Amino acid sequence: MPEGIPTSQPISEPQVKNLFFLWNDALATEDPIAVANRYSKNAVLLPTVSDVPRTDRDLIVDYFEGFLKKKPQGEILESNVMMGSDWAQDAGIYEFTMGVDGSKVKGRYSFVYVFEDGAWKIAHHHSSVMPEGILGESPKPAEKEVAAAKK
Repeated sequence: MPEGIPTSQPISEPQVKNLFFLWNDALATEDPIAVANRYSKNAVLLPTVSDVPRTDRDLIVDYFEGFLKKKPQGEILESNVMMGSDWAQDAGIYEFTMGVDGSKVKGRYSFVYVFEDGAWKIAHHHSSVMPEGILGESPKPAEKEVAAAKK
């Protein structure tokens, strides 16, 4: 391939899932800059505990300056991965344990990753508290409906 022509960067499903652990390890440093470094240049963060969309690096750092004081560590409970040319998505359910008091927060998440400057970075990150914790339990789809939706 001639120089200067971009080529697609392949990634596997296990590699996509591992990107969460890189981000989670950055949380463990308690350094908001280290966490912000996991995000792409034009990233958008729609965080769980802020009404402010974080649309540039300074706003992302600002969010994590507060959030990291809780010493969060995340665990993926359900992951759904999709991949394309130079992008990948992981969406599902995760749970955070807050190291300061042991409290747990379960939430929905989506990460969209892009290959930028030789590394996979978070281009879009949405996180929201599970609505059942706020609104009460909702009806669950029948197993038959869930199986049909996955086809």
